[in-house]
Amino acid sequence: STAVCGCFSDASSLVLIYLLQGLVLGVFENEGEQGSVHLTEAAAGFDKALSGKLSELLKISGPALKKGKSRIFYGIHEDFPCVAVVGLGKNNAAVCGAENWDSSKENIRQAVSVGCRLLQDLEVNHVEVDGCGDAQSAAEGAVLGLFEYDQLKSKKKTKVTTQLHGSADSAGWEKGVLYAEGQNLARLLMEAPANHITPTAFASIIEEKVARHAEHVTIHKRFDWIQNQEMGAFLSVSKGSEEPPVFLELHYNGSPDPTRAPLVLVGKGITFDSGGISLKPSLSMDAMRADMGGAATVCASVVTAAALKLPVNIIGLAPLCENMPSGKATKPGDVVKAKNGKTIQVDNTDAEGRLILADALCYGHTFNPRAIVNVATLTGAMDVALGSAAAGVFTNSDWLWEQLHKASVVTGDRVWRMPLFQHYTRQVTDSQLADLNNIGKYSRSGGACTAAAFLREFVTAPHWAHLDIAGVMSNKDEVPYLRKGMSGRPTRTLVEFATGVVHND
Repeated sequence: STAVCGCFSDASSLVLIYLLQGLVLGVFENEGEQGSVHLTEAAAGFDKALSGKLSELLKISGPALKKGKSRIFYGIHEDFPCVAVVGLGKNNAAVCGAENWDSSKENIRQAVSVGCRLLQDLEVNHVEVDGCGDAQSAAEGAVLGLFEYDQLKSKKKTKVTTQLHGSADSAGWEKGVLYAEGQNLARLLMEAPANHITPTAFASIIEEKVARHAEHVTIHKRFDWIQNQEMGAFLSVSKGSEEPPVFLELHYNGSPDPTRAPLVLVGKGITFDSGGISLKPSLSMDAMRADMGGAATVCASVVTAAALKLPVNIIGLAPLCENMPSGKATKPGDVVKAKNGKTIQVDNTDAEGRLILADALCYGHTFNPRAIVNVATLTGAMDVALGSAAAGVFTNSDWLWEQLHKASVVTGDRVWRMPLFQHYTRQVTDSQLADLNNIGKYSRSGGACTAAAFLREFVTAPHWAHLDIAGVMSNKDEVPYLRKGMSGRPTRTLVEFATGVVHND
């Protein structure tokens, strides 16, 4: 953000204004006449109503606004005590092949979030937002940018409501709000401390969120059922904790054809991961409260699909438990049996996510799915490979990859395809005591790839994808429209993927 400019003869009179309502307007980088201003349609209308005052102030208040920069003006309009003008970058920005996203949409999300946060810092509690030519992206930038997990703090950020300035594309705005609220739900679940989000508490929160869509969504919270399903791999992870495991199952029936094959989304739900007997280092272990990021994004995606009333059938599956050390915990070298009858030598109890997913994947096949997508904060190796730039995708289906990739270009929440070579399969199937080894022969080499190869041993569906989201679990400053903390990625990509599948029917 840049300079703050005022239009009052007496600067002290600023304090007399009770800043309740603000406005965010966009301006493009002008490649034409030096010093001229290229406003968005909404900003131009606002400027016209002020007889050109906004344009004049932009010209005299400093250099032209660059992408993501901002300037605030006070007292130029009686309805808006403060107006934030934000830089949108070039007006001709489009899909960038090198970056694998739509630069225009990303620029809008970033700019709008900057403007909304500046107004929030001024304790403005209602903000109207310029649609900037893409109301959905503007809404996503506003709602994502304003989110902060402060539920457990005494001093909280000002709560800001947002709405579209004018009525250019109210449907696009509402869609963007729902997309962003879905990601914020995942962020809330991931950020909350593990003593607040136990498996039981997680399931209860999701149950509350889908209650308003009860005509389309059913929910099953299953305890004793897990043992009857012979989910030995899942139970082997949960037995070290005093918290009971939960198998959460969501059914969203939005298709006009109830017999239409569903999309099955499976999310890893380790609500706290200590590593078990293979204990993690204490440094940054607190972040393992978000090791249920896969379950959070999957469940938030189902809630969002229901809110959007997407004409598709989706089943969300989330095996939820803690991975803790105790006298009852699984020991390195133990052998357990998965739902499909395959035995697994557990040489490292900190490679637990693939164990609970194995049983959930087997169960997911019983629904004769159109496609199965599992999502998991699975391996540190994925963070090493891609960092926070993209989620890694391992898939046996070119069609499914194309759908996921196309969705990620739209959302800016990118994915990148990774290999599923037999080279990696041989490493997990060469086991001394059982059919499979949960870490493979070479635990440090290609860890994300061997984990994917392990999961593939529990897949028979022709369209399956595994998203390793360990690298995108949290945000420092990489995504400008997300604050520091747990990211909720890739919720919007999953929702956009489901939307795209509908349109391709």
